[in-house]
Amino acid sequence: MERLIFTDGDTGEQAELYLLEETSIGGVTYYLATEEESEDSLAYIFKEICSDDDELTLEIVEDDTELNAIAKVFAELIDDTDITLS
Repeated sequence: MERLIFTDGDTGEQAELYLLEETSIGGVTYYLATEEESEDSLAYIFKEICSDDDELTLEIVEDDTELNAIAKVFAELIDDTDITLS
């Protein structure tokens, strides 16, 4: 599983996440990442934001409609995974 280092733009804190899946919808790339390699771990859905520098900028998807739609896509892409939104 590919590891990502996520840096919070506001606090500068870093967290190590594991990339489960990525997909592009309507020209936007989305990433499903988890804190641990285990299947029962808390997961996050990020979307790629355009930036002027060479660094990849990701934003957590917070809009409920967008989050539900993307979660359904990831659930289809990863057949054996149950994605529960809370």
